[in-house]
Amino acid sequence: MKHSAEGWWIEEVGAPAPCPPLEGPIDADVVIVGAGYLGLWTAWNLLARDNDLNIVILESGLAGHGPSGRNGGFVNGYWEYVPSLAEKFGAERSIRLAELADESIVAVGEFCKSEKVDAWYRAVAHVEISTSPNQDGDWREAMWGLNRLGIDDEVVELSPDQVAQICYSPEFRGAAFKPFGATVQPARLAFGLRAALLARGVKLFEQSAVTEIDQHGDSVTVRTDRGRVHADSAVLAVNWRTLRWPTFARELSVASSHIVLTEPVPDVLKEIGWVGGEGLSDCRRMLHYFRTTNDGRIAFGWGGGRVANGAKHDPRIDVDPEVVEQTAATLRRFFPQLEGRAITHAWGGPIDVAPNSLPIYRSSGSVHAGWGFTGHGVGPSNLGGRILSGLALGVEDEVTGCPLVEPKVKYFPPEPARSIGGNLIRAAMIRSDDADRRGEKPDPVTAAITKLPKLIGMKLPR
Repeated sequence: MKHSAEGWWIEEVGAPAPCPPLEGPIDADVVIVGAGYLGLWTAWNLLARDNDLNIVILESGLAGHGPSGRNGGFVNGYWEYVPSLAEKFGAERSIRLAELADESIVAVGEFCKSEKVDAWYRAVAHVEISTSPNQDGDWREAMWGLNRLGIDDEVVELSPDQVAQICYSPEFRGAAFKPFGATVQPARLAFGLRAALLARGVKLFEQSAVTEIDQHGDSVTVRTDRGRVHADSAVLAVNWRTLRWPTFARELSVASSHIVLTEPVPDVLKEIGWVGGEGLSDCRRMLHYFRTTNDGRIAFGWGGGRVANGAKHDPRIDVDPEVVEQTAATLRRFFPQLEGRAITHAWGGPIDVAPNSLPIYRSSGSVHAGWGFTGHGVGPSNLGGRILSGLALGVEDEVTGCPLVEPKVKYFPPEPARSIGGNLIRAAMIRSDDADRRGEKPDPVTAAITKLPKLIGMKLPR
């Protein structure tokens, strides 16, 4: 098994030749810090708003090599959040947000078609499956909340027999069927975006870590070790590294997620009936998520990785043999037909976790930032690009006024309490999930710890 920080998606497509780093001074209308999905979609949407804009992107490493090129490739929306959002923002605004997220799912596919980017875009449903009695009906609160709002087709309950028609596992029980979604090969999408922007004249400087952002009047200067960009506005799209900016740091935490990948197993997929390419996940607190690839592999991930200590980069966030071993064991338990079949690759990476599991967009003077995708950023980052492009240009429209912009959220505690507490909660949730699987109740201390996020007004971990 090849266990790396980079992952199979990037290996499969092959990374493009890097752009040179920034050298010396340069001017721009908008400077974007970060060349993952959010930064790239922001540039794409800036050009959609004004094709004559001078846009500069600064990337500390290589574009698309961070979480955008290493995730599970699920393109999902926001319908399950509508009932809780409606209590704060009203039904109309909350439903419209879910519609905007669905528009982003479509927009990703339309981009791939119009730009001839073979990102393996496939419009498929997502199925959220119970794998223990305590998970049964986990989706009903959201489903019933949608029903009360007159929406009865966005989350639909499936019986165990119906689940087996989609994919059979001895572990699978009932499920929630979410009909509108897609999957992609994430690195192919990131590199396709990169190429499309370069073709339109966007200036990308890689290996150009930002050292300072200095606001002065109505403009901003962003500095690197060997250059600087003077612009009317700046966009900060750096995922978990947002922790390095004190203005926003209390509104996110960093966990990790890890994926294992099988050799091609089209015979197994046929045997278990998983031939429609649906994206699947279970209902654990620390969920498993899994999908197939174009060559018949199973990519199986677990969101149970460690919590990082602030902006410090712990190598185990990317490469964690213990978490990978647990992930691989669950994959084989779910699908015993994989006995004797190889797991060829494993990789992992950071997740920028928001207090309410939904991304946050804020402005501080001429700097506009977005973060907190909590492992669900492939589709929503397209909407995020629309939001940040509007904020950067001072536009007031339905996306810059949506509930994700300048929300009221709970703060995470400062370090070291954030990471110490986060890892305690993580361990308790894993113990509780394991007790559920065995049909047991967790011990009182574990049960109490798992309730802490909800008690302090946070929706964690998913």
